[in-house]
Amino acid sequence: MSNFQISKKQTGGLFGEITIPPDKSISHRSLIFGAQTGGRIKISNFSFGADCRATLEIIKQLGCSADFIDERTLILTAPKKLQAPASALDCGNSGTSMRLLSGLLASLDFKSTLIGDKSLSGRPMKRVIEPLSLMGAKIKSNNFKAPLEIEGRELTPVQYKSPIASAQVKSCILLAGVNTQGITTVWEDTLSRDHSERMFEYLGAKISTGRDEKGFFTSVEKSQLVPKDIEIAGDISSAAFFMVMAAIVQDSEITIKNVGLNPTRTGILDVFDKMGVNYEILNKQTVSNEPVGDIKVYYSPDLKACEISGDIIPRLIDELPIIAVLAARAGGETTVKDASDLRNKESDRISALASGLKKIGIEIEEKPDGFVISGTNKDFQGGTEVETHLDHRLAMSFFAAGLVSKNPVKINDFIWVNTSFPEFLPLFEKISR
Repeated sequence: MSNFQISKKQTGGLFGEITIPPDKSISHRSLIFGAQTGGRIKISNFSFGADCRATLEIIKQLGCSADFIDERTLILTAPKKLQAPASALDCGNSGTSMRLLSGLLASLDFKSTLIGDKSLSGRPMKRVIEPLSLMGAKIKSNNFKAPLEIEGRELTPVQYKSPIASAQVKSCILLAGVNTQGITTVWEDTLSRDHSERMFEYLGAKISTGRDEKGFFTSVEKSQLVPKDIEIAGDISSAAFFMVMAAIVQDSEITIKNVGLNPTRTGILDVFDKMGVNYEILNKQTVSNEPVGDIKVYYSPDLKACEISGDIIPRLIDELPIIAVLAARAGGETTVKDASDLRNKESDRISALASGLKKIGIEIEEKPDGFVISGTNKDFQGGTEVETHLDHRLAMSFFAAGLVSKNPVKINDFIWVNTSFPEFLPLFEKISR
């Protein structure tokens, strides 16, 4: 893949059937949770993006082995006890790796250091360091940023009300809690992704979830996880780009197979309902405690603006850049609020998104916690050059905008798409007439 990509107006509709790459969130967890089973697990449909490869290399440094049956299937064998690493554990660009592993490592009886690339080293880790410190963890950091030097020890359980709804924060605390005597509980005002809770339950942990006067809670007790084979669903965050492209490119009709339909991840489908996107869900089933199905999306010429805020935000936080492109094709003013955490992603996604979309000819106003888009059903102007700010989701969102632009859009540093979705362009070619 070259360091830039040209996206130009799609003159024919997008048509056909594709199978989306595996879910990164579940792939990370299959390794981190599987590493604690002390047994042998077959992991099917594993994501081989750079982020998940970073997690794989780390658990190997902790004493696990991984033998590949084919390009999507591996046999993970975990030792009875994880081992101290001989060198620093490199998370690359993966915030999920760093935040989740910090919880696990804090609860083990050895020292370790988590490092990352320049982008990850600038991202906030206070949100996991603080609750782990309340449990008695000893973590040295660079002003609450990586590298994280962790001196693992026996922890005490915590009753923690998370100031933000974050699956990474929640999962970090639960991973520490599953190795800690007593009951560890995390509360959130709004329910973040529950992949960890589902996998804990699937692998036999003592876990409970619910809602009380403090909010949504998850409690875990010290548990020995049991080895069970894991099949990973397709990633709805990756599917979202193709779903939106089909909705905005005239005469399109595509089916995306085997997509994860976890209710804490399907906020984009709620937005589709509000905006009037034509779609249907087929072949629903449950795989490794996760709901999956096929999503068929049709060109939707009569899109309507809406407000996106409140409880739905954690259920579509990663999809907001591509939702912004959808909103730009919807008649009226779409407002996104309560999404300030977008500023703490691979880039300041609010600022970088607004800058790029303005260049493409989209009317967008940046707000502290979101943005306002004045949409139109007309093609965008294009004829510009945009920066990805080393952010894969921005790169793919700008690519989608280019498909309905009068003039080509040059996207610099498009190579960062390899971080999460190396199959993006090949899959696009498959459905492009």
